[in-house]
Amino acid sequence: MSSNIEIIRICQYCGKEFIAKTTVTKYCSHTCNKKAYKAELKTKKIEKSNINTQLFKESSMDLINSSAFLTVKESACLLKCSKQMVYDLVNSGRLKSIKLSVRNTRISRIEIDNLFKISIRKVKEN
Repeated sequence: MSSNIEIIRICQYCGKEFIAKTTVTKYCSHTCNKKAYKAELKTKKIEKSNINTQLFKESSMDLINSSAFLTVKESACLLKCSKQMVYDLVNSGRLKSIKLSVRNTRISRIEIDNLFKISIRKVKEN
């Protein structure tokens, strides 16, 4: 059973005008259909990856918020600054830390909170 209908449509992938024989045709050719399908799969894959990345960030922040002692990298993540900035705060004495070994430095979460309390007091005094 063939259709005698001829509908002028615009391809959803390339934007060209074409004559469709059914009312549900979206693409001008099989090639455009394949390319649109692959593009759709690619966007779904990227969205899924972005969601997984966001969940990983949130879970790592939960872990950081629940820890009493943080590494320099975790402290930098919490303070939203670079690791070098955290090392500079430690070396200047504004942030107290514990060196467990040459490579292991731990910073108390309380010290980080106190760093902000001291900063707030200085602002209120001025």
